[in-house]
Amino acid sequence: MGRMSIPMIGFVVFSLWAVVAEGEYMKYKDPKQPLGVRIKDLMKRMTLEEKIGQMTQIERKVATADVMKQNFIGSVLSGGGSVPAPKASAKVWTTMVDEIQKGALSTRLGIPMIYGIDAVHGHNNVYGATIFPHNVGLGVTRQFTYFYEHGSSTQAKRNAPKEQLLASDLADIIFVDPDLVKRIGAATALEVRATGIPYAFAPCIAVCRNPRWGRCYESYSEDYRIVQSMTEIIPGLQGDLPAKSKNGVPYVGRKTKVAACAKHFVGDGGTVNGVDESNTVINSNDLFSIHMPAYYDSLRKGVATVMVSYSSWNGRKMHANRDLITGFLKNKLKFRGFVISDWQGIDRITDPPHANYSYSVQAGISAGIDMIMVPENYREFIDTLTSQVKANIIPMSRIDDAVKRILRVKFVMGLFENPMSDPSLAKQLGSQEHRELAREAVRKSLVLLKNGKTPSQPLLPLPKKAPKILVAGSHADNLGYQCGGWTIEWQGVAGNDLTVGTTILNAIKKTVDPSTQVVYEQNPDANFVKSNDFSYAIVVVGEVPYAEISGDSSNLTITEPGPSTINNVCRAVKCVVVVVSGRPVLMEPYVAKMDALVAAWLPGTEGQGIADALFGDYGFTGKLARTWFKSVDQLPMNFDDSHNDPLFHFGFGLTTKPVKGNY
Repeated sequence: MGRMSIPMIGFVVFSLWAVVAEGEYMKYKDPKQPLGVRIKDLMKRMTLEEKIGQMTQIERKVATADVMKQNFIGSVLSGGGSVPAPKASAKVWTTMVDEIQKGALSTRLGIPMIYGIDAVHGHNNVYGATIFPHNVGLGVTRQFTYFYEHGSSTQAKRNAPKEQLLASDLADIIFVDPDLVKRIGAATALEVRATGIPYAFAPCIAVCRNPRWGRCYESYSEDYRIVQSMTEIIPGLQGDLPAKSKNGVPYVGRKTKVAACAKHFVGDGGTVNGVDESNTVINSNDLFSIHMPAYYDSLRKGVATVMVSYSSWNGRKMHANRDLITGFLKNKLKFRGFVISDWQGIDRITDPPHANYSYSVQAGISAGIDMIMVPENYREFIDTLTSQVKANIIPMSRIDDAVKRILRVKFVMGLFENPMSDPSLAKQLGSQEHRELAREAVRKSLVLLKNGKTPSQPLLPLPKKAPKILVAGSHADNLGYQCGGWTIEWQGVAGNDLTVGTTILNAIKKTVDPSTQVVYEQNPDANFVKSNDFSYAIVVVGEVPYAEISGDSSNLTITEPGPSTINNVCRAVKCVVVVVSGRPVLMEPYVAKMDALVAAWLPGTEGQGIADALFGDYGFTGKLARTWFKSVDQLPMNFDDSHNDPLFHFGFGLTTKPVKGNY
């Protein structure tokens, strides 16, 4: 063995100092000790005040270093739109997170805090980050995997090699691309870590059964099997499980990975009439067969945390449902990570919220929630829970269970050894490699619903070389519209100043031949269209951004003047309509007027992916992961209903082949 270098000597000295305090060897600070030993050693040193502090998650707006130190706070979060400064750089983010972390580390035991953020389609709170398509788009990406039982399908046929299936069977095969979402998870983890944050509140594994729901775009599909396959984003975020890992035990890779969060447990996508935070009225068989399966997969993949849903099941608030949180998730499924509430989730156990906070704290903690997203009035929570433990209303065993789970995740992810940010990761934020991945995801998430007035006369792919083309519609040159909600702000932001990206209009301009004149008119009248002798038109319309309950819709219509733009343009010239939306929307009245129709969902910052497919550089491959209704009166309508008459069936999607030299 060679001579030990000076840096190595320094490391050894630091390591020894880290595990020795005032002459006492502290096992919990020694990474060579087994996980169970470290947890046990730290737990026996902690006071009740320190334990309850670990169970408390507060918003960054109130999280000073002094607050962390004085209250032993275990976790901090950024809510939607909560940033250290407008257009903050990675450096500004890491400076803020590290300052808060220093406060946590300055406490008696030096337990690091864990900082969480909603990174639900990329690092979407952060200026300059890569914004990937929302889950509703990723659910339609297709590659290969399993057979979907339909009609007279049999188990034998389902297990047969693909090449042995009859042509008539092929319509029943669902192809999914879990590798794509895994790569998206890995890219997102790098960008989140670039800002010093080690915890992402993702993925949402809801099974949206009614597109009226304002969170439907956060769901991969109405089919739980597609949602199950998309849990592959978890090893992307957290890293691949080591061999022989036990089911339900959390795993998080170190500096380039983040703790993930499967949400919202459970049944949030099945509420009556798709009303957000409302009541899911179904029997236990349907709850466990439709809404629970993706949690089995998430636990098998080592998900670190699970977030509880605002919604109720048959009238019982999930935040107070001990049978499902403790009885099923923790005891039966053996989940060993921690359970976290949603934003003010325990407050909403009562109606109106916060009407009886003492009861809410008791009900939520007793149900098995380990970490409470307070998020601002932390002293009220800490004081209430402390008094309940001292009065034996909440047993100490429940507190210990919660804290052990929180510490387990922190130890597993290496937070004690590496609590501070890594400045070398700053270059990962919005990197070109990640933008190319997002562009790939955009083109794979497009669904071609119509191509030509007749099958023998397809409009797509469009020729790049044409004298003059029209681009119209409110969504053609609006980066905020194409990113949707949960982008920079909670409800999303309109316009092109919110972050860095490529609008659909600019993507078209970059793609067509230099000789082609591109005319952009947001809402042209019929006379303008008729008098300009356009070769063809691209009309981009859809929904404006929304999030959660603000997106609940009873009519599911596209935003005005979208319908009039379609009518004015498509009556006068060959047109392809690109719909930017978080779910299927009412299109039946307009389909006959257009030559082609593309569902683009909420594609994010990389609009070039849309031009890639429109002009034939890549083919259309996406297949609907949601049933597309004719009328909202048909809702709810899903693929497994015995009778339905949709505009476009679940699994539908026309394909095109790439065209080289398309001029």
